[in-house]
Amino acid sequence: MKARAAFLVLVWCLLLSTAAAAQSLPSAKPEEVGLSSERLGKLTARLKADIEKGVIPGAIVLVARHGKIAMFETIGMLNPETKAPMTRDAIFRIYSMSKPITSVAAMILFEEGKLALNDPVSKYIPQLGGLKVGVEKPDPSGGNPTLELVPSQRDMTIQDLLRHTSGLTYGFTGSSLVKKMYVDAKVSADYPSNAELVERLGKLPLAYQPGTTWEYSYATDVLGRVVEVVSDRSLLAFEKARILDPLGMKDTSFYVTDKSKQDRIVEPFPNDRNIGVNADFNDPRVTQKWESGGGGMVSTTMDYARFAQMLLNGGSLNGRRILSPKTVAFMTSDHVGTSIAPGTAYIPGPGFGFGLGFAVRKDAGISPLAGSVGEFNWGGAGGTFFWIDPKEDMFVVFMMQSPKQRVPYRAVLKNMIYAAVTKPAAR
Repeated sequence: MKARAAFLVLVWCLLLSTAAAAQSLPSAKPEEVGLSSERLGKLTARLKADIEKGVIPGAIVLVARHGKIAMFETIGMLNPETKAPMTRDAIFRIYSMSKPITSVAAMILFEEGKLALNDPVSKYIPQLGGLKVGVEKPDPSGGNPTLELVPSQRDMTIQDLLRHTSGLTYGFTGSSLVKKMYVDAKVSADYPSNAELVERLGKLPLAYQPGTTWEYSYATDVLGRVVEVVSDRSLLAFEKARILDPLGMKDTSFYVTDKSKQDRIVEPFPNDRNIGVNADFNDPRVTQKWESGGGGMVSTTMDYARFAQMLLNGGSLNGRRILSPKTVAFMTSDHVGTSIAPGTAYIPGPGFGFGLGFAVRKDAGISPLAGSVGEFNWGGAGGTFFWIDPKEDMFVVFMMQSPKQRVPYRAVLKNMIYAAVTKPAAR
């Protein structure tokens, strides 16, 4: 009887813990947290006007400050073909907003001493050791350049994967011969497993010497494979156990396998489905082998808000600690510095460095966008975007499915939301 009673108490505690994790974040009127309702309303009006003009089908904006949601607006359509209205629990393809989640997963293993940032990736994935680097040699007679393969000066490290200095590339930014090889190889076109992906990457040359150049790439997908190897679990299994379930992120996954949820998947306009070279919007209703740590997840606005609040809190939410405050501060510091060159497209932009999974603002000026020093952010190719501003004790999650409009709206959001800050955060 005592054993049965103890078991029932344990089950009850687990149920209470799960219920607490699934609770929504508290809400407040904008003025209660130093924001202007009128000015936030101008952002809503701008988005509604754009939707009426057919610029985007729909969107969700969530603004939270001092731990409370001050704005949670659903605007327009969830699906432009069915005309279904946008809902708060709509499920979005978040693409590269998967990267911060994968980065947090790796740093959990870092905190447990199971990997170190200066470890060579080849310690866990031997196929990625001793790779060649492709160097283009111009033709003296003016013809096409040729590709020379030279030894890498060192193997890529875990830190290189986290900060995009591994030498890997995606292939869709720029037109170098190595990038053309990536595009022609179609290394991820058939949704391979993470193990299969790294096998294919190991047969291609690097675009740069590891540690020398910031280049957006498959690095976070490789990091996801490292998490699998070190934890001896699939990437999703590890993330569910250590991040998603503890934070109550019940709708965040790689595929939407529950048919009762599939009508909540947000769709773009039919002519706005391209997210890169040879890459269109995927159908998350169809389960594939690939659990892409770099770009394969789906999520809801509230799920991602819980993840953002955890980071803003220094690694914990509702008593569930994911990382230590020191680790979060380490991740959101600049790890690029001045010795690492920008690649073909330095996506963080002027005024920003890059940490371990996030762009990090280094200067109050320089960037053409409003913001604070210490802010960190990232976005997805499908139109989603988030940023966290510790100085203002604020974060924003923006969800949209419109690749064509993803960059313009980031400026609109940042400038209009910072214009709504009427009281500085208490020091």
